[in-house]
Amino acid sequence: MVKARPGGPDAEARLTEALRTGPFALALRTALTARGLALHRVRHRLEQRGVSVGVTSLSYWQRGVRRPERPESLRAVTALEEVLELPEHALTRLLGPRAPADPPVARPFRMLVGPDSALERLLAELEAPSDGGLHTVLQYERVRIDAERRLASREAEHVVRAHRDGTDRYVAIHCGETGCDTGRMRVVGLENCRVGRVRRAQEAGMVAVELLFDARLAAGETAVLRYRFEDGTGEPSQEYYRGFSYAGGAYVLQVAFDRAALPVRCRRFGRPTVQAPPEFRGDLTLNAHATVHIVEPEIRPGHVGVTWDWE
Repeated sequence: MVKARPGGPDAEARLTEALRTGPFALALRTALTARGLALHRVRHRLEQRGVSVGVTSLSYWQRGVRRPERPESLRAVTALEEVLELPEHALTRLLGPRAPADPPVARPFRMLVGPDSALERLLAELEAPSDGGLHTVLQYERVRIDAERRLASREAEHVVRAHRDGTDRYVAIHCGETGCDTGRMRVVGLENCRVGRVRRAQEAGMVAVELLFDARLAAGETAVLRYRFEDGTGEPSQEYYRGFSYAGGAYVLQVAFDRAALPVRCRRFGRPTVQAPPEFRGDLTLNAHATVHIVEPEIRPGHVGVTWDWE
């Protein structure tokens, strides 16, 4: 039995039930409440036992945002049972065996880029696995079209989740317009990533780059990164699209035009494969800031983007 505490019999009854049925987050949260311990006090008592765990991690665990899975985290849970005066294994048994993070259903990559593509060759040079070990949770892209109607730059803020252990990089791809010079294109890691190896395919106008994380991700962990490709070397642009291999997650694309060169019409489009014709899905109206945008709240495998017409 769990020892009685000043929280009263109702609190102890709730704790006993939570420890019996779980889940882990509820049991931990109920134990903290029953014992009347703030997270900073719990952290201090763990440190006295030679266990270091941050208040943020404890908060994540009790809210179910993240679960303890690494060996040092599991040792902390065992110490928590002692700090909270719970029966041995009362919390650890609720974790059970580690559940693998299954990757979402993917569409074969060749359907997005075509067989024997330059991109496949670049990915092979970077020794990138076919699925990258990551899928998109949320991506926001801002594409800038300059006064000469060229794709000047695109900046992305990207939230990704690992679906296998040990993932430590994201491979970003940039495709320039006809006549572009890949040697003059530049990529910048803006937040939470740094540029690794860069590979260029001039004949295809394509650049592939490794964006390296500060640490390896375990399956289920997320990373937020921001990066920018600087281009402006090709012929006038008439569309921008993003290809997705996996379903799930959300995508926002904003295209910003220079006021000196505004298109006469903008439309959103999509297509399931690179060989399929575009499916136009409605006109877009330029706002007062000379931008248009699209929102895909639930990504589906295939291409999604914006096309525009010049005078």
